[in-house]
Amino acid sequence: MRQAGGEAHIPTCRDRKVQRSVAPALYRQRNLVERFFCKLKHFRRIATRFDKLARNFLSAVALASARLWTRANESTT
Repeated sequence: MRQAGGEAHIPTCRDRKVQRSVAPALYRQRNLVERFFCKLKHFRRIATRFDKLARNFLSAVALASARLWTRANESTT
């Protein structure tokens, strides 16, 4: 990740004496990724690593991701 230009940013708790600043836009993106993985773990096949082959597991992750994406972006009209 560092080669791609990424760096870790974990916000501090409110009761810490030394507060590290975190850019709001960066924290928002991090939160979106964390919520996506939480939703992804609701699929039993993925949470329990039901598939033993890496290609089958990756296919299940891709299908679940597509299902989550279509559910989030479906038309409401």
